[in-house]
Amino acid sequence: MKELISNLKGDKVIWSFVALLALFSFMPVFSASSNLAYMNHGTGNTISFLFTHLAHIFMGFIIIYAVHKVPYHYFKGISQVFLPIVWVLLAYTLIKGTVIAGANASRWIKVPFIGITFQTSTFAFVVLMVFVARFLSKKREVPVTFKASLLELWVPVFITLMLILPANFSTTALIFSMVVMLAFVGKYPLRYIGFVIGTGIVFLMFFVLVSKAFPDSRFFSRVGTWTSRIENFTTNKPDEDIYQIEQAKIAIASGGLKGLGPGKSVQKNLLPQSSSDFIYAIIVEEYGLIGGLGVLSLYLLLFFRFIVAAHKANTLFGKLLVVGLGFPMIFQAMINMAVAVELLPVTGQTLPLISSGGSSIWMTCVSLGIIISVTKKDEEVAQEIMEKEQREEVLQRLIDKQLEEENALDAEIGMEHDYSIEDKSVNPMKAVYNK
Repeated sequence: MKELISNLKGDKVIWSFVALLALFSFMPVFSASSNLAYMNHGTGNTISFLFTHLAHIFMGFIIIYAVHKVPYHYFKGISQVFLPIVWVLLAYTLIKGTVIAGANASRWIKVPFIGITFQTSTFAFVVLMVFVARFLSKKREVPVTFKASLLELWVPVFITLMLILPANFSTTALIFSMVVMLAFVGKYPLRYIGFVIGTGIVFLMFFVLVSKAFPDSRFFSRVGTWTSRIENFTTNKPDEDIYQIEQAKIAIASGGLKGLGPGKSVQKNLLPQSSSDFIYAIIVEEYGLIGGLGVLSLYLLLFFRFIVAAHKANTLFGKLLVVGLGFPMIFQAMINMAVAVELLPVTGQTLPLISSGGSSIWMTCVSLGIIISVTKKDEEVAQEIMEKEQREEVLQRLIDKQLEEENALDAEIGMEHDYSIEDKSVNPMKAVYNK
């Protein structure tokens, strides 16, 4: 165990908070998966969901470990290569996307030959934030202008958002907000940021108006859900979302100060998406106000650690990576909690590292791996460089030794061939040796 911990580079506090959130997630997921276990005439046994979540978390930590070993400046080029791939995946999701776990939107694709589903918007989120951080961290001799940044920054951003919007408005809004926030932190001119926000609002209104003209189109099928959620949130009309909120509030009220106890939730059998979108309500029901505030505190402490990591980063690109990948993680958690207590309309955002799900956990872990890579100290980076140079030196020695053995063997064969010929003046090997 000590050897394993010694191999973990970067901010150990971030490692600790991530491990605590992941370990805590097992009991809520095990308990809250009962409604999924009863779907399609199931037996109600949630053991399989627990092992699935364990596999997702285990794979997530492997991802963190692998990604944090990569020098973070490599992700500049990686984001440029992956962004067109993201567009292809998002377009495919719009056309061939599937529905899972009772969700009413096609946001997932099935990976061929493996059988797992993958939510492409989570992958797009990570790639786009790194892409924006790369642009904002460029060294320029002249101040950036909107015209110069239009094709290089905002056109790729809006292409990505347009491909996500039809199926997932909440994720689109979150990504757009975080891009604007990152642009502000990266000292992009405020007047240009205001123009971008205004353009985004106008485009959204145009999208909604077009959806009214083609109400039966599959491309605009989610617009009615967005508007109804906002109307229900402001008017309290009877609706499925109101039912979810009411069940969530009952769960929170039932928890009291200390909660009903692990696994003793009642509302988990009545609350749709209790293991993902509304898992915070189940946490409060089972662990009470103390447990709910404890989870909130962990996210806030992690947020504070992200601020420290951004402050300590040696490069502007490193600072922007921590802000662009770390802050959205915390904001997503706040949105999930706010929905559970009816401070916001239903959005469909999961609780990072706690809610069940594969791609959401893995993409969160990719973000954490990049952040931890940024937090590696200078001596850790120097040690990695030294270890790499030592490996290259050993490899070069092996190559040189092999070449020496081959040369010696060639020389021996050449000498034998030389003495087997009477007229040595015509021996080409002899000529080589004489030369």
